Amino acid sequence: MSILIALGTLGGLTFLLAVMLVVANRRLYVYEDPRIDQVEDMLPHANCGACGYPGCRPFAEALVGGEALPGKCTVSTQEDQQAIADFLGVDRGSGVKKVARLACAGGANVARNRARYRGMESCQAAALVSGGGKGCFWGCLGHGDCELVCDYDAIDMNTHGLPVVDVDKCTACGDCVEVCPKDLFSLQPVDHRLWVACKNEEQGDEILEDCQVACTACGKCALDAGPDLITMEHNLPVVHYERATQQLDAIQRCPTGAIVWLDDEGQAIKGREAKKIVRQGQRPEGTT
Repeated sequence: MSILIALGTLGGLTFLLAVMLVVANRRLYVYEDPRIDQVEDMLPHANCGACGYPGCRPFAEALVGGEALPGKCTVSTQEDQQAIADFLGVDRGSGVKKVARLACAGGANVARNRARYRGMESCQAAALVSGGGKGCFWGCLGHGDCELVCDYDAIDMNTHGLPVVDVDKCTACGDCVEVCPKDLFSLQPVDHRLWVACKNEEQGDEILEDCQVACTACGKCALDAGPDLITMEHNLPVVHYERATQQLDAIQRCPTGAIVWLDDEGQAIKGREAKKIVRQGQRPEGTT
């Protein structure tokens, strides 16, 4: 008899809980537009954040909700963007692709180390030991942390120990920005052609003993640029992209090639007065 009572009690509780769950499901149900799943499937699933949203799912929600346009996904092709636009019946819109850019050109052939680092092959580890041993305190340490954290194979270390960004593969995820202990990477729209490839804040030619392509704060670029395009701040030229049209005149008299013009592939074009770099091997320590 006790077994029947226990079974009946258990069955009654099960029934009561089922009824409560059904009622709760109906009262707490939040409608989700089924188009969100479809739009998410049409996105590249990079979850890179280049669109301004933390991932493809939130971006899909914003697209369906009318808060964004497909063109903001700069990782998708124009055809994929248009397909989403046609599906939702909206304009494709546009977005300028962003890529990671390095504010340093001091590879081993032009920059020297004042001390030899021996330890874990990591920029972050090396930076903890007196800044890494490089003559220019602000320079790239060249151990490739940025290459390792890039999930899109968009960064390769060149023969001189400098990271090179593939603009086609880069999704502007920002991982390289976060991992660099020298804060040399930043995310920039690809149409920012005028670029300062240096973060040295020392003034004068003395820095050239440590890096032949460093900015010496001569200010020629600021003088030659259009009005308000470049200002000198902390002994470095700062390009104000929002103020004026970028122009090649700003790079022509730079004696070291610290300020460059970037082509469609991200290759640096130096001005006519920039010193030619002929050394391809590692720069010997202690030489000028």
